[in-house]
Amino acid sequence: MAARRFLLLAAALTGVALAHYAAPLPLSAVAPARAQFSLPFSGPPGPDTWMLGQGYGNTTGAYRQRRSTYGNLQGIHAGLDFSAPCGTPVRAIGDGVVAEVDGPHGSPPHNVVVDHAGNLSSLYGHLRVRSSLRVGQRVARGQVIGESGDSQGTCVSAPHLHLELRDRSHQRFFNPLPFIAADWNSLALAGSFGRGYEYDLERPRRWQTPDSQPAALRGGALLNEYRQPWPPAPGGAR
Repeated sequence: MAARRFLLLAAALTGVALAHYAAPLPLSAVAPARAQFSLPFSGPPGPDTWMLGQGYGNTTGAYRQRRSTYGNLQGIHAGLDFSAPCGTPVRAIGDGVVAEVDGPHGSPPHNVVVDHAGNLSSLYGHLRVRSSLRVGQRVARGQVIGESGDSQGTCVSAPHLHLELRDRSHQRFFNPLPFIAADWNSLALAGSFGRGYEYDLERPRRWQTPDSQPAALRGGALLNEYRQPWPPAPGGAR
């Protein structure tokens, strides 16, 4: 029995290692976007329920942290932030198998990763408490997999869910919008999108809508090294 447990542990650890260092899957092996997933919350959005807080991509905040926090993600915010009170039930966006519970892919204090068909994985970050799910457990689309929380663990600073959509190697990061069936135009208007997207004044129309944001590759070169960024960073720093 002890040997079997050791082998299972070794297999699990090997899987984590591969998740960190495996080569990115070829795009031909990843299911294309066809609105095959659903939103991570039930019920309508609103000030007392949930709202789209920050979009995927070249947000102003990501641009200002493109060499630090987001430097390994080509300088973009690789996920959607949904504002929601702590304790709001978070639901699987699609059928799948739990790959990680509080795994090594960030978004503290607690997170869940679900593997889906088509070599896609969804990450649910900043959960309030450790999910009761087990690695290897099957989950159904819409099933509650955790509770929304706060990155600071206080439920005061900025309660929100961080949702990412990746390839299963965790090297490619996709804009979730075309993968999730939702009225994104209304969500973008109703949500805060407080930081907006950073402008490149040499190409001011580039990446200025939620659905036009680029995919990212872990460790790739910065996508947004602008000579004329707008708004400028405080103090004029670039």
